[in-house]
Amino acid sequence: MQPLYLVWLFPIGFFAGAFGTLIGAGGGFVLLPLLLLLYPEEAPETVTSISLAAVFFNALSATFAYARAKRIDYRSAAIFSIASSPGAVLGALATSRMSRSGFDILFGSILVLVAIFLAINPGPKSTPRTGLADFNPPTRLELKGSMLAYGTSLSMIFGFISSFLGIGGGFLYVPALIFFLRFPVHNATATSLCILTLTAFTGSATHMAAGLFHQGMRRVVVLSVGAILGAQVGAKLSDHLRGEWIARALALTLALAGFRIIGSVF
Repeated sequence: MQPLYLVWLFPIGFFAGAFGTLIGAGGGFVLLPLLLLLYPEEAPETVTSISLAAVFFNALSATFAYARAKRIDYRSAAIFSIASSPGAVLGALATSRMSRSGFDILFGSILVLVAIFLAINPGPKSTPRTGLADFNPPTRLELKGSMLAYGTSLSMIFGFISSFLGIGGGFLYVPALIFFLRFPVHNATATSLCILTLTAFTGSATHMAAGLFHQGMRRVVVLSVGAILGAQVGAKLSDHLRGEWIARALALTLALAGFRIIGSVF
C-alpha cells in the first residue's frame, strides 16, 4: 500500500474520533462503514481488527477529556466494562466465521434498528455543560440490584456485538444508560466512552492473539493518531450542544450508514 494513500486515513480517523466522541458512540460506527467501502476485498476480521484498535485509542483519548469535565460515572462504567469482557473476546473470535456479505447486511441492519429507536426516543431534554453534579448516579444499593442485573446481562451482549462488528458498543451503551438507568445524555456519552476503552482493548488484544492485527498495523497507526486528536475536539464541542440534539445526530448518522452498507451488498 502506498504511503500517500495512508495519509488520507488521518482525516478519516480525525472525523470519526471527533463525531464519535461527541455522541458517545466511539468512532467505530463512522469508521467501519468507510473501511468497508475503501477495502471491499478485505475479510471481515481484518477490517474489524483495524476499526476496533482505532476505537480503543479514540475512546481512551475521549475518556481523559471527559474525566477532566467530571462527566463520567466510574462505578457504572466499571460494572459494564467487567461484564462486557467475556463477550468482547467471543465476538472478536467469531468474526472470522462470517462471510463478508452476511457481515455487511447484519451490521447495516443493527445500525438502522438502533437509529429508529433513538429517533423515536431521543431521551430526556438536557442543557449543554451537564456535569456529574447535575444528576444523581446510581446508588450503591441500585448497583447491587437493578443496575447489576442490567449491567451484567446487557454488557455481555454489547461486548460481543462490539468486538464482532469492530465498532465498539457505544451506540448501544448510550441508549442503555439513557433509558434503563436514566442518565442525562451528556453523562451517558462520557460514561459510554469510558466503558469502550476496556471493551475495545479486550477485543483488540484478542485480535492480536489470534494473529489478525498485524495485517492492518500501518492503517491502525494513521487512523488512531487522527482519532486521538479528533476525540479532544469532539469533547469540546459537546459542551455547546443539547443532549437531545446529540441523540438525534446519532440516530441520523446510524441510519445513513446502515442503509449505505446494506445497499453495497446488492
